[in-house]
Amino acid sequence: MSSAAKWADLIPRAGSAVVMLVVGLACVWLGGLWYSALIALAVGCMIYELRLLGKARDHRVGMMLGALAAAVTWFLPVLPNLAILPVIAGMMAATTGGVRKPMPIAFAAAMIMVAGYVLVNLRTDAGIVWVFWLLFVVIASDVAGYFVGKAIGGPKFWPRLSPKKTWSGTAGGWIAAGGVGALFAATTGAGPILIPVSAMMAFAAQMGDIGESWLKRRAGVKDSSNLIPGHGGFMDRFDGLVGACMIALFVVGAL
Repeated sequence: MSSAAKWADLIPRAGSAVVMLVVGLACVWLGGLWYSALIALAVGCMIYELRLLGKARDHRVGMMLGALAAAVTWFLPVLPNLAILPVIAGMMAATTGGVRKPMPIAFAAAMIMVAGYVLVNLRTDAGIVWVFWLLFVVIASDVAGYFVGKAIGGPKFWPRLSPKKTWSGTAGGWIAAGGVGALFAATTGAGPILIPVSAMMAFAAQMGDIGESWLKRRAGVKDSSNLIPGHGGFMDRFDGLVGACMIALFVVGAL
């Protein structure tokens, strides 16, 4: 592959990434309705795309489920914490209705709804600093993984599920995430434990990316949708964040 071809997707990816970063960080900073609306939108779009991965061309049902997921996520701050359990169960059942071999889709639906719950509550319960920590760990892991993997290449991390991901990019993501952890450890008083925790969160983000790649290969598609230029769909862009939220659910309260 030529050098130009290797980096051909950089410009559209970078343009969309800058827009998403600015909008996302602004909503996190503003909080309140802006932040809740952003999370609700992302969750709704991911559930819509997930339905399409489970049952192709089922756009009408996908849009209905996405709207329902967004509405539920919007109201999570005023619901009891235990309300997330029936919400998850209901969304798992609804998303897999009529789907052949539904368990992977059901599991992904549960992860997306849990991620929405974590993100909506994280800013209120732990504070804006830890929202930024979570986001910057995922961003650093993703960016470093992309550039290191493209520049160095080498053996594939898990070629059967994610043929483009390399060990060099994966390790680069861990190191970058550890660097973010070191920065937040020094400025928050959380201590050096935040460095390996951040690397572990980067690994969870990478597993989220690989899991979504497997779902797409299973469905025979390249992207979960074409809603985001240069990035595919919301699942393509936020699969790592969903994976990282599975760790954040357990570790943030202890920091």
